[in-house]
Amino acid sequence: MKSKNHIDNLISSFSKNFDKKLVDLIPKKKISSKHLYNAMKYIIDVGGKRLRPIFLTEISNLLGVKKENSFRTAASVELIHCYSLVHDDLPSMDNDDLRRGHKTCHKKFDEATAILVGDALQSLAFEILANHKTHKDSKKRIMLINELSKSAGCEGMVGGQMLDLEAEKKKLNLKEIYNLQRLKTGELFRFSCVSPCILAGKNNKIKMFENFSSNLGLAFQIKDDLLDIEGNEKEIGKKTRKDSRKGKETLISLLGKEKARKKSEELISSSLEILKKFGKDAENLIDLTNFIISRKK
Repeated sequence: MKSKNHIDNLISSFSKNFDKKLVDLIPKKKISSKHLYNAMKYIIDVGGKRLRPIFLTEISNLLGVKKENSFRTAASVELIHCYSLVHDDLPSMDNDDLRRGHKTCHKKFDEATAILVGDALQSLAFEILANHKTHKDSKKRIMLINELSKSAGCEGMVGGQMLDLEAEKKKLNLKEIYNLQRLKTGELFRFSCVSPCILAGKNNKIKMFENFSSNLGLAFQIKDDLLDIEGNEKEIGKKTRKDSRKGKETLISLLGKEKARKKSEELISSSLEILKKFGKDAENLIDLTNFIISRKK
């Protein structure tokens, strides 16, 4: 594994280039409302680690996917992620004022704008996937749309978010928490890891990368829960201890911090084992996988 500076620089450089191209995908000239465009652009401009896109990109590089194809697919999943954060921050959901150290969309603008921004980002994600520039093979585009629809909707992220809202002041067992986190967080990671297989026409590798993403997504959520307890609010850029204040059960509350931390390490080890067969070609992907539980925000 390379130095921490290497992975920080890799993520920073990727995010900077990715964000510029992502903003360019917003159809500025076709949006009648300047206010809506500014709000959509604001959500991208506040930045982020762009972990889902960078995992998608690195797996695409391993499988020989064209850069334009992987970028557009990565843009679609990140737009879904951005829309989900805008809606999650609303007063009717998590009621957050800060996201990535900046005002949340409904605080910067207003609640109605935030709802419409989320709707617009979600629609744009599927418009991008449906375009022939994403892949010349329409069957592959349909597969991508189908997979992202399932990962983002009632069978995936939205279903997980509903379970998360229902979990307030409710006792959950370990199996129920695993399922909640798999849907809420893991499904978009799953799409990010299997979509390169679809783009490359290597459907025989989908199961392998599903297993990789399953471990990755749960480890990511455990680290997020640990940061919610141990993290510095200024460094993280959002409120901490939200779950405990709402009385939510997490893997931390059920297992304790040390057992949960050990579980995340085991999950990452399992993901790394899957990458071994790719040898040196997977160096960046290996470093990114380790970063999931070493990050500070």
